[in-house]
Amino acid sequence: MILAADLGDRKHRSCFTASLRLVCLLLPAGASGCSLPQSTFENAGVQSEEVTQLFWILAVGAVVIWLLVMGTAIAATLHLFGKPSERTVNTFIIGAGMVVPTIVLAVLLSMGLTLLPSWGEDPERLKIRVHGEQWWWRVQYQPASGPGTVSANEIHMPAGEPVEFVLTSADVIHSFWIPAIGGKLDMIPGRETRLLLEAQKPGVYRGVCAEYCGTSHALMAFAVVVHPPEEFEAWLEREGRPADVSWEQRGAQLFLSSGCSGCHRIAGLADRGEVGPDLTHVGARRTIGAGIAKNTQGNLINWIADPKSMKPAAGMPSYDMLSDEELAELAGFLQALR
Repeated sequence: MILAADLGDRKHRSCFTASLRLVCLLLPAGASGCSLPQSTFENAGVQSEEVTQLFWILAVGAVVIWLLVMGTAIAATLHLFGKPSERTVNTFIIGAGMVVPTIVLAVLLSMGLTLLPSWGEDPERLKIRVHGEQWWWRVQYQPASGPGTVSANEIHMPAGEPVEFVLTSADVIHSFWIPAIGGKLDMIPGRETRLLLEAQKPGVYRGVCAEYCGTSHALMAFAVVVHPPEEFEAWLEREGRPADVSWEQRGAQLFLSSGCSGCHRIAGLADRGEVGPDLTHVGARRTIGAGIAKNTQGNLINWIADPKSMKPAAGMPSYDMLSDEELAELAGFLQALR
């Protein structure tokens, strides 16, 4: 009996030591993840704050339940409270195994349901349509008043105002996610899904596709720029203007003669291209290729010459037949589109 108790005690100490080591390994990793660009703990939106609060409630509850379960198991193994009666055992099983879980799950369900948005129609609400494609984002702004405008691979929204995102997909299931502002929602071919988000803090945040969608899934991101309301209105007005370009520019001629206008639209120069991203104000965007590189002339030259070297399976063909001078002219022209 003494040997059995000693073995049980050793097993308990071994289990406790292993658990403690695991916690010590995970804590630094969790702490370091809190400051990453896609951290859900860097709250900048109403919905992300609500999700984070629910997370902490679940985390604390899970720890409490784990401690109770482990404490009960240890007490039973070491017979700390003696041998219980059959009635005590049955009462414990019914209470801890049925009643308590039912109450806990009901409370958690009710708390989760309170996070669902109220979908009353609001004609004054800004709508942003986002169309997921392999592997980039088509974006269309639909303000309550005034004409809409088309963009790509970057999203701008006002701070302190709810924005309704209308999400669709052209090919496979994508998932739209801005961790700092709100939860994610799938984009399903043939259907429209809607997500209501309200950003609180002006700044630049990172959004991603959170559903594996093919070869370049990990390279499908976008910048989210949150403006003060008056600055957003000014930005939206500028975004709706045609590009300030001239047919006589060497870069514009190369854009047209090389076939770029067959896939890409530049308002005021080439209005028919709808296959690829809209480039009317591409020079003002922070990144190219849906978030894979900073928007610099050097990166643009590399992208135009060989896009698949930067994004495998990209639908855009290579233009390495252009000379270095022509590539520089074309990239410089695109960078000037602001």
